[in-house]
Amino acid sequence: MCKTEVSGRRDKIFCSVRCKSDYHEKLSKVTLTATERIDKILHRNRSILLELMGKNGIQKKIPKIELDKKKFNWTYITHYHVNNQGKEVRYLYDFSYIIFSDQEVLLKRVGGNKN
Repeated sequence: MCKTEVSGRRDKIFCSVRCKSDYHEKLSKVTLTATERIDKILHRNRSILLELMGKNGIQKKIPKIELDKKKFNWTYITHYHVNNQGKEVRYLYDFSYIIFSDQEVLLKRVGGNKN
C-alpha cells in the first residue's frame, strides 16, 4: 500500500497493521459500490415482476415486450438452471422465468412469500 519494504515472515504481505487496514477498507468500499448498484437493479426487476404477476399470482405467461417496455434489465439474475426440456430457468429472488422462442415469458412465483 505505502511502498515500504515488507520485512518479517516470508508470507507477510503488508508492512504494518495500518497498511493492511487501509487495503481492506478500500477493497470493501469498491465491493460495496458494485453490489449496491447490482442490488438496486435486482430489486427493481423484482418489483416489475411483482407488478406484472400480481400480488397473489403463481404463474403467468406474458409477452417479452411487456418487460422491455418497463425497462426490465435482462443481465442480472440471482441464479439459474437448465430444466429437463433444456430450457434455461432464470431466477430473481422468489420469481423464476423462462424466455420462449416466440418472445413470450413464463413467470412463476417459486417461494411461499406473496409480498
